[in-house]
Amino acid sequence: MRRSPGAPSFITMKPMRLILAPLAFLALALPAAAEKIPLSALSSYLNGLSTAEADFTQVNADGSVSTGRIFIKRPGRVRFEYAPPEKSLVVAGGGQVAIFDAKSNQPPEQYPLSRTPLSLILAQDIDLGRAKMVVGHREDKNTTRVVAQDPAHPEYGTIEMVFTANPVALRQWVITDDAGNQTTVILGAMAQGRNLPASLFSIQSEAAKRSR
Repeated sequence: MRRSPGAPSFITMKPMRLILAPLAFLALALPAAAEKIPLSALSSYLNGLSTAEADFTQVNADGSVSTGRIFIKRPGRVRFEYAPPEKSLVVAGGGQVAIFDAKSNQPPEQYPLSRTPLSLILAQDIDLGRAKMVVGHREDKNTTRVVAQDPAHPEYGTIEMVFTANPVALRQWVITDDAGNQTTVILGAMAQGRNLPASLFSIQSEAAKRSR
């Protein structure tokens, strides 16, 4: 895949197409018809999501599928553990994202978290009502879909979040990167409020562990 000028090199790796990129249609078990959830309610829900973990399924831009476990600790931290045969790892913490390739003994590739639309979910204060942040907000088959971008850097791509209601829950997201590549992450049942140790999101600790 040809990398677009100025794009982080992680987009050439399948695990990171998860973090940056869109949607092969996967049905969700959904309740009966519901109206579009207001942006204010979605912002409140995301701001209340301090920690979460869940199994995930990732549909890559080339149609391949990966699975694993995701850990989220807002603000600014996320960990994707890929199941075999990949066994790769993606960690975001300290404002950086690191890609650990299970098949390489080289140091992880790193780039700023702010350059991926996933940073919008991990921000300290999420306000989907902010000017020019949301570029799409609609009800579709009993889900609410919100397409958001960094108002200051729309060239970094978009994230489409899919929510269900009663209670509000984030079900999946679709990231489209600056080169137009899309990746979908479908979340299993999320366990919230658990104590997730800081070491899970330490790039330095993970790198040291792997260099032994």
